[in-house]
Amino acid sequence: MKAYVLMKVRTGEIRDVVRTVRRVEGVKEASMTFGPYDVVAIIEADDVRHLGKILAVGIQPIPGMQETLTCLAVDFE
Repeated sequence: MKAYVLMKVRTGEIRDVVRTVRRVEGVKEASMTFGPYDVVAIIEADDVRHLGKILAVGIQPIPGMQETLTCLAVDFE
């Protein structure tokens, strides 16, 4: 399963957050963005439970993280 995670980060901490997110198991890509969210990451997980663990243990506790929005990718073909 694939998910896109949008993150709001405290001002001045985006660079550190992106570096840390990239090291989290299951994160395939992480980039700074412009707009209402500061960082976007692509995550691959075995199932929803695994995805929840990646978010709760690996991403949300990162210093500077303020908010996350997880969007599940759906393959309908």
